[in-house]
Amino acid sequence: MAENQHQIHLIGNAHIDPVWLWRWQEGYAEIKATFQSALDRLREFPDFVFTSACASYYKWIEENDPKMFEEIKARVQEGRWSIVGGMWNQPDCNIPSGESFVRHVLYSQRYFMDKFGKIAKVGYNVDSFGHNGMLPQILKKAGMDYYVFQRPEDHEKDLPGNVFWWESPDGSRVLTFKIPFSYTSRSGDQVVDKIRQIQDMAKVQEINFMCFYGVGNHGGGPTIANIKAIQELQKQEDGQRLIFSYPEKYFQSIEEETKKLPVVKDDLQHHASGCYSAHWQIKADNRKAEHRLISAEKFATLAYNLLDHPYPGKKLQAAWERVMFNQFHDIMGGCIIKEAFDDAKEFHGWALHTGDWIQNSAIQKISWAIDTMTPGAKHSKENHWYLWEYQDLGTPFVVFNPLSWEVKSPVQVNALVKGVTDEKGNPVPIQVVRGSQTNGRDKWNTIFEATIPAFGYRVYWVYLNKEFENIGSAHISKETNEQQKEQNNVMENSYIRLEFEEHTGYLKSLYDKRNHVEVLKGRGAIPVVIDIHHCDTWAHGVFEFSDEVGRFTDATIKLMENGPLRWIMRVTSRYNDSTLRQDFIIYRDKAEVEVRVKLDWREKHKMLKLSFPVNVENPRATYEIPYGFIERPTNGEEEPGQQWIDVTGKSGTRDYGLSILNDSKYSFSILDNDMRMTVANSSIIADHYGVRDEWCEFLDQGVQEFSYVLVPHLGGWQDAKVVKRAYELNVKPIGIMETYHEGPLSQSMEGIAISSDNIIATVFKRAEEDNGYILRCYETSGIKTETKISIPMLKREWSGELGPCEIKTFWIPDDLSKEVVERNLLEKYFF
Repeated sequence: MAENQHQIHLIGNAHIDPVWLWRWQEGYAEIKATFQSALDRLREFPDFVFTSACASYYKWIEENDPKMFEEIKARVQEGRWSIVGGMWNQPDCNIPSGESFVRHVLYSQRYFMDKFGKIAKVGYNVDSFGHNGMLPQILKKAGMDYYVFQRPEDHEKDLPGNVFWWESPDGSRVLTFKIPFSYTSRSGDQVVDKIRQIQDMAKVQEINFMCFYGVGNHGGGPTIANIKAIQELQKQEDGQRLIFSYPEKYFQSIEEETKKLPVVKDDLQHHASGCYSAHWQIKADNRKAEHRLISAEKFATLAYNLLDHPYPGKKLQAAWERVMFNQFHDIMGGCIIKEAFDDAKEFHGWALHTGDWIQNSAIQKISWAIDTMTPGAKHSKENHWYLWEYQDLGTPFVVFNPLSWEVKSPVQVNALVKGVTDEKGNPVPIQVVRGSQTNGRDKWNTIFEATIPAFGYRVYWVYLNKEFENIGSAHISKETNEQQKEQNNVMENSYIRLEFEEHTGYLKSLYDKRNHVEVLKGRGAIPVVIDIHHCDTWAHGVFEFSDEVGRFTDATIKLMENGPLRWIMRVTSRYNDSTLRQDFIIYRDKAEVEVRVKLDWREKHKMLKLSFPVNVENPRATYEIPYGFIERPTNGEEEPGQQWIDVTGKSGTRDYGLSILNDSKYSFSILDNDMRMTVANSSIIADHYGVRDEWCEFLDQGVQEFSYVLVPHLGGWQDAKVVKRAYELNVKPIGIMETYHEGPLSQSMEGIAISSDNIIATVFKRAEEDNGYILRCYETSGIKTETKISIPMLKREWSGELGPCEIKTFWIPDDLSKEVVERNLLEKYFF
């Protein structure tokens, strides 16, 4: 195209926040009003085109105003209403799990295909605060070749231009456009001014551009004044330079120029860094709901296959729709009003209860079908000895594992027992622990060491009065027990040794006994208090939080448990009116430290971080992101992460590192070798540098509980199987006390076998078209891998290749004569 002749594609849109400074009910009313306004403009202006995302909005209109929905369908078929996004809404693009993003595209794109006969081709998250580096792969495998975003802004991320290829670690690419200035324009004059500026940008960058216009945030869309101002400008210009358009048409217009475009291989951050720690509850509930629904789905699939138990696909999707709605960027980012948080809690409660109901139904269907009729049990049943407390034949206790690898984990029985064996009669180690109840003898529970097959279960037998000897050597020996009782503030097993500093409660030493490495450089587990008076809720324009104003100290240290399976040291420290309780736990056979935290936070305009300086040189920082990982600079900037972060460097001549796993946190910083996890953020609720007076209320006040795990490791984080360990922290085995009954199922079952440690199967479900099963796997270490997968219950075994960080979805037909094949994330062969 000749100089100064680059086209400007004018994108009429209405960004609608269904929740922000208003509740969802008001947002939904605004969706209807905005869509009606767009339809009015389409009738009034024959050249006008409207663009809109978010499958949930369309579903709301379909349910609440079918007549309007039919008119939208007609405009879509006409080509004047453009569907973009391919997701349930515009989610936060860092906090949802990898599988959450898959559900966004799976349910939304299939909805669009079902209702409109087409899927969205353009990914569209114009208001989301940051964008994880795995999105290009997810978009491509969901039929979207293009992506549109606005944030981070120019001062927050250096990019080579507004148009570029964005590439994820597996090599997937999407053609990407960064919106200049804003996705909104209110007045006619504002539209004209923006068009003039964008024409200048198109000239400098030598490529066509998009210009977005329309009233947004609380909806509205393009106004009559907007459109008339554009028409007047068109009369002054070449008619082909300023065109009413839509994003897909724009991207098609630059296809011949894409070969020369730069490639960005990175995530797109750092806007609104405070949003990854604001409002701990919404984030903790999100993590819990994601895992709950995925586990419930797996067990429902097992129960369907093994016992023809009804498969609750629609109920699971309805629960996911609530979770996805809460992943909207302002909700999940913690920057909505107080009343809207109450609504979000109800949405999560609905999803969590649904998942729990489905999961319980499935596992009890399975456990009831297991043959537990030993000879003694048969005699007991014949004599009506149903109450297991009054006999000593042993009671079956079924433990389920929803993960795709064998898990070795402590499991708690809500009773005081003397012995536990596996299904073959082999005794396993036990320890008496305090239960959550307080009444007399019943206050004691028992934990035992269980080993549970992948996607499967194992029956253990618990005995009230029968003890067992020779249950294997404990790595916390009797001699070690006595030594530690004499050494205040010290815990150790055969692998690690912890020492706590008196008065402060900080970790004075974390020593790796196998590799002879002092893991920490100075004190660790330091609760650092940061001043954030200068921040709004989003922390706009703030890239790091480092203004330290104090630390928790005045600690008490108390040994709470010491037994053959685990030790617990409780450290309770204080800062002003806030209290932090950390229970440090070491297990007999693990080279790691689990920490269970209870925080009573009463500070305002402050942030709390836990600091762990790692004793390595030349540190490299790695963060988990949705279905992947990314290395970032150790420059102290606040970064989003998921279930784990890691610092690895040199300890002498060897690679050595420390990983921190968590069950509900998403915000971290790493400055040189100092790893910090952000655990509380008491910004003002929904504050954008507004009036600060006695009416203001603050985030994260009161009690929260969470867990984290410290995993020291020789070599890289991949060698320590950190990804699997993080899942094990977040997804615990589930135990069911059973009774005596015959059944078709054995006392132990393995549901899946995967030959490669770096391949994880996250999803096992019925196919959306109910003609087979879906198994979704991903590669976790950045290594091209050929793996063998076996699912005995389906009589299936096959091999597959996964590229570095690749997500792969396998369709397993019900018809055994058909082969297992790969499908895209929409469970289709093609788009």
